Amino acid sequence: MAISGPQKTVLQTVGVVVLMGGLAWASVPFYDWFCRVTGFGGVTGVATESSDTILDKTIKVRFDASKERDMPWEFTPMEREMELRIGETGLAFYEAYNPTDRPIAGQASYNVTPYTAGGFFEKIACFCFEEQVLQPGERVQMPVTFFVDPEIVDDRDGKYVHTITLSYTFYEIDLPEGYAALDTQAQTTTN
Repeated sequence: MAISGPQKTVLQTVGVVVLMGGLAWASVPFYDWFCRVTGFGGVTGVATESSDTILDKTIKVRFDASKERDMPWEFTPMEREMELRIGETGLAFYEAYNPTDRPIAGQASYNVTPYTAGGFFEKIACFCFEEQVLQPGERVQMPVTFFVDPEIVDDRDGKYVHTITLSYTFYEIDLPEGYAALDTQAQTTTN
């Protein structure tokens, strides 16, 4: 059975739409993978253990905190800056506070500047890897454990970096199932 001109055009158009939809769907995970591998856009690396090499050269790490516009939490770094030797494991804390009368779930996105340092900033443990739920009036300190990879001193651009800024932005997300049910019950009893 031969396909006529109009049918062929429709099939080609549908094929292009399906192909473009598939590429759009795959672009987000591909871009995320690309940024994690290359450090592009200030995305950090993830390490399972501390560096086995510690250099005598030091580097400053600054800590920044912000929130999405409608996020009601208070969110700040406990320490604004620290200086450590390259390869040395650092531990910093951020504090979050929920001043509202309801539980709120949040998730942090992050980046590192300058962007050339992203591939050398290795996080061992971080609160940004999981969602956070704060109860009304709850205040928590959240740690991030990290080091700067010693290979930064041999990198064409990285060797000129003397200060790295680690920035987190918290945004509100939907409460997990169990919390959402508790929040609905609490609202029902108070009304």
